[in-house]
Amino acid sequence: MTARMDKRFATLKAEGRPALVTYFMGGDPDYDTSLGIMKALPEAGSDIIELGMPFSDPMADGPAIQMAGQRALKAGQTLKKTLQLAADFRKTDNDTPIVLMGYYNPIYVHGVEQFLDDALEAGIDGLIVVDLPPEMDDELCIPALRKGINFIRLATPTTDEKRLPVVLKNTSGFVYYVSMNGITGSALPDPTLVAGAVKRIKNHTDLPVCVGFGVKTADHAKVIGASADGVVVGTAIVNQVALSLTKDGKATADTVQAVATLVRGLSSGTRSARLVAAE
Repeated sequence: MTARMDKRFATLKAEGRPALVTYFMGGDPDYDTSLGIMKALPEAGSDIIELGMPFSDPMADGPAIQMAGQRALKAGQTLKKTLQLAADFRKTDNDTPIVLMGYYNPIYVHGVEQFLDDALEAGIDGLIVVDLPPEMDDELCIPALRKGINFIRLATPTTDEKRLPVVLKNTSGFVYYVSMNGITGSALPDPTLVAGAVKRIKNHTDLPVCVGFGVKTADHAKVIGASADGVVVGTAIVNQVALSLTKDGKATADTVQAVATLVRGLSSGTRSARLVAAE
């Protein structure tokens, strides 16, 4: 499974550009629409998909992603249905890496071994589980790695030189650098600080470093992508979904297209990022 992720980053490196990593919430605002969004992402220029697992108590997420999770849960989305979403996507796309992102509770309830088997069968390449620190690697991280699923860890501005090797020890796929302290969807960080942080992380690992939190426009993607191996966009995409819905939270004819249009713009930013860096 990890081969899909490694292959994608190798291709991007050869093209001389950073990855565009796009997050959306599985099942938001309903199953069929979110499958439509997922299928539209690669066509619009997304290189890696982060598929959100809705959870009732998402402590690291800002209001936009919390609301997306609530819409999905209200529409009947479950962990099984989120895995099914990936499986349905895989029927027409076997190349785009998929990373499941969320919290440990639904996985624990599902059963770790069963979850990993089901994730592999659905075509999942990696996991980001934000409430499992390295001290709990035996819970899910080590079993996932044994099965060939990447376990992607978050590093933050407060991850110091002593902590960083601990965080990176069992990380695979890529490192997700959260470019500021706080919740998802905050303001854009200082690009010079991001460049320094990416360099610092790369002193400890050969893995690609993808930067997220606060990226909303093509210009943001261009600036962050000048120093990072990937640019992660989540809140901006989830906001596009929300803005396209009816007053009672139902999808419209514009929902999928609104996301695709935003992602095309972000993709143009990442594709021109290294041209800026080279000037």
